[in-house]
Amino acid sequence: MKWMPYASALLCVAPITCQAASYLTIDQAKTLMFPHAMLKKIDLRLTADQIKSLKKSSGIYYPFQADQVYKSSDDGWLIIDKVLGKHEMITYAVALTAKGAVKQVEILEYNESYGAQVRDATWRQQFVGKTMSSPVALNQDIKNISGATLSSKHITDGVKRILQLHDLVLKSLK
Repeated sequence: MKWMPYASALLCVAPITCQAASYLTIDQAKTLMFPHAMLKKIDLRLTADQIKSLKKSSGIYYPFQADQVYKSSDDGWLIIDKVLGKHEMITYAVALTAKGAVKQVEILEYNESYGAQVRDATWRQQFVGKTMSSPVALNQDIKNISGATLSSKHITDGVKRILQLHDLVLKSLK
């Protein structure tokens, strides 16, 4: 029992910090990103070649989960995706116009201890208007955030993957 005061002191000196948070549900993201449109869930099945192409173009090896893809009544798209931050997954949503340009990016869940600055609207605004022909690369057309470098890079790569998905698959779906 002589160690008890020391254990208490250690807990006070080294608190466990976590900023894990859910910011938007999928339904809230739908309403926010497509306020005047109806959304229909699309049953998307990717071929092995399409999956390989998405990995190659984006550099993300965590597989794209095609179970949260929605088409809007104005022919836009809402895609929910996940990328790895530094250690934990980041769930984000990308809204695309009918022509495949980024309309909006929202962070739904962020589970890392650091780097939540990627939720900043000004940083996310950099993606608006980007298309498959845009570089969509950190430190090129997307600014890095000091202290959130991996989250910034991986979300940037994720948006690139969504643009590739549109070019590869979604634009041909009517």
